[in-house]
This record gives sequence, structure tokens and C-alpha cells, in this order.
Amino acid sequence: MSAELLSILVLAVLFVVGTTRSVNMGALAFAAAFGVGTLAAGLDADGIFAGFPGDLFVVLVGVTYFFAIARANGTTDWLVHAGIRLVRGRIALIPWVMFTVTGVLTAIGAVSPAAVAIVAPLAMGFAARYGIKPLLMGALVVHGAQAGGFSPISIYGSTVNGILEREGLPGSPIALFLASLFANLAIAALLFVALGGLRLRGRDLGDLGDEEAKEAKEAKEAKEAKEGDGGSGGTGGTVTGTRTRARTTPDADLLRLTPARIATLVGLVALVVAVLIFDLDAGLTAITLAVLLAVVWPEDSKAAVAHITWPTVLLICGMLTYVAVLQEMGTIDWAGEHVGSIGIPLLAALLFCYIGAVVSAFASSVGIIGALIPLAVPFLEQGEIGVVGMVAALSVSATVVDVSPFSTNGALVLAAAEDTDRERFFRQLMLYGGAVTLLAPLVLWLALVVPGL
Repeated sequence: MSAELLSILVLAVLFVVGTTRSVNMGALAFAAAFGVGTLAAGLDADGIFAGFPGDLFVVLVGVTYFFAIARANGTTDWLVHAGIRLVRGRIALIPWVMFTVTGVLTAIGAVSPAAVAIVAPLAMGFAARYGIKPLLMGALVVHGAQAGGFSPISIYGSTVNGILEREGLPGSPIALFLASLFANLAIAALLFVALGGLRLRGRDLGDLGDEEAKEAKEAKEAKEAKEGDGGSGGTGGTVTGTRTRARTTPDADLLRLTPARIATLVGLVALVVAVLIFDLDAGLTAITLAVLLAVVWPEDSKAAVAHITWPTVLLICGMLTYVAVLQEMGTIDWAGEHVGSIGIPLLAALLFCYIGAVVSAFASSVGIIGALIPLAVPFLEQGEIGVVGMVAALSVSATVVDVSPFSTNGALVLAAAEDTDRERFFRQLMLYGGAVTLLAPLVLWLALVVPGL
């Protein structure tokens, strides 16, 4: 067996073990880089460390540190509740609020599972309370997260654009972002119509305070009927007031713009402007803004470092280090030549998209992106397939399938579902995830690769 084939088989084993044994694939990848690099490629430690993506490490740590502070001081909660107020309680718009909020969170640097973990419980609670189908709400949350997932300052976007830059391939951060945005927006719109979203029109949340007061009044009347004691009205009145205050006060606090939240929102705008207009490094800018917030409001930032998504950092850095070992030993060129030897470039491109979608439905999208795009580099360097369109199709194919219940985002939505048959909801997610895995790569290939973009 050739060293190149052995290294690819080891890569496949990484995904299998990481998925079935719940071991971080980044840690596995570091171990594989050491083993394969030393035994098969003859690399020493310096040669292996040369492939460590230090620039992406800073981006990942910087943006997730900033996001952790935003979550700690309540800025992310403010964004969610402000979005609900913006649509004035119209139930038909609530799924789109969740779609937009998760999209904004990932676009400004939140890891997709982190954004879904924050929004999904609130979204699924609304779904249960106001008769919105859980699949509709859950899918829009996940597709919203992926819609913003390839912005130039996001985790996915930084990873893909960083790989293309290091490989010397032409890229278009804006085209990549728009491809993901429009693909997920189109899927969400189709789901909204197919799952009865249009029937939600005309329904309104009403005044939340009055709703809670009504619930408390009903509880009081039920208690009086059970006890048969009209004198319990005084106690019931106390319960009503307490319950209403207890449940409306947190909402009022979440909607209040504190100095820390104002500064965080300004920081988010500053981050976008610095990266998109002044072309500053996203990681260094984010970590600088995060440090400024931590210095001024240390009480909100004490636990922020612990909430940096270290597993994701480990995953991406480990996978890219192993891929760098593959590149050093010639595996990348070897694999690209064999895929290109199919003789039909468009067919090879479609195969890449399906590989990304199928594997990502059961594993980490970030890990798949970090592995497949470098593997496709020799194929792209042949010049027979448009780089921008192929990279966009491959990237979106590997992330749009995250609605699968076997993926992190799908599992988070399933766990957050309230007052629903979880087994039935699991089957719905599985069937929907399978449909997306089957159809999305083909549609993206037709739309982005075949025209030669």
C-alpha cells in the first residue's frame, strides 16, 4: 500500500472514530499527523508544526472570545428579544426572526452550534406555545445559522478563505457568503410554504404581560375551585402579581440597553467595518475588542475565556495540521490526480460535493471543509472548473446538511424541542436531512459549477 493511500485511509478512520467514539477529531488529527508524518513522510516535529494554522487559530480564538463576552453581558439575548419586538409579535414572522438572528450571530463570528444552542431553546419554546411545526422552526434556526456562516469574518468563511489564500487560488469571500446566504434562504422559504407557515398569518402574540396575567388568573381560579375557599382570593392575587413580575421582569431586563451591551454592539459594528472596509485581520481585531470589553467590565468577562469554543479550535487546527502533512508528503497531488483522471471534470466536481454532504451529515462540517477543500486543490489547479463556483458549491454542500439529527446543530434542535413526540421529530429531521443531502449537492452543482463560475 502506498503512503498516499495509507494517509487517506487514516483520514477516513479519523472521521469514523471521531463520529462513533465521540472523540474530538482535531485531537485525533494531531495524533495522526504525528504518526503518519513521522513514519510515512519522514518529517520531524518542526516539519509537522510547520503546518499548524497559526493565523486561523487567532481568528477562532479572537471571534469566539468576543462572542463569549457578548453572551455573558446579555447582548445576544438582547438581539433575540429585540428581533421579536421588531416584528410586533406576529407569529408568522417569528421563524424568520430566529432565522435572521442566528444568521447574524454566525456572520459576526459565532460558531454555528453556539448560535443554534442560544436561539434554539427560545425558538422551539415559541413553536410549542403558538402551534408552529417544530420541523419548520428547527430547520429555519439551522438554515439561518448556515446562511450567515460564510461571511468574511465568520468561522467557516475565515477557514475557507484562509485555505484558498495559502494555496494561492483565486477566491471571492463575498461570492462565497452570498452563495450560502441565498441557498439557505431559498430552502427556508420552500420549507416555510410547505410546512404551513402561510397559515400562521393573522395570528399575533398579543401583549406578553397580559398573557402571563391571564395564566396566573386561571391558576388562581383553579385553586379556589379546588379548595372551595373564597377567602383564598387574597393569596391568589399575591400569586398573580408575583408570577407576572417574576416572568416579565427578566424580559424587561433583557430588552434594556446597558452600557456594556451598547459597547458590545458598537464593537460588533467596529469589527465588521475593520475587516470589510479597512482589511484588518479579523482575529487580531476581535481579540483586541474583546480585551477592551473585559478590562472595562471584568465582571461580565470572567468566564469568557472558558467559553471560547476550544473544541472547535482544536478540531480545525488539528485537521488542517494533518492536511498540511498530507500536502507535504504529496498525498494532495496524488488524490487530485486520481479524481481528475475520471476524465469528466464536471462529474468529479459533483462527486466532491456529494462526498462533502454525505460525510458532513454524520460528522463535523468544519472538519469536512478543512479536509476536502485542500484535497480538491490539485483538481482546481487544472483550470477546467471555476474555482469560485466549485469552492462555494463544496462549502455549502458540506454545511447545508447540518439539519441532520446526527449533526451537532440538528441534535441541538432536537434536544430543545418542547411538548412534542421526540421520536417522531427525530424521524422528521432524519428524513429531511436525507432529502437535503440527496438534492442540495446536485442543485448547487448545477447552479454554481456547471456555469463555470
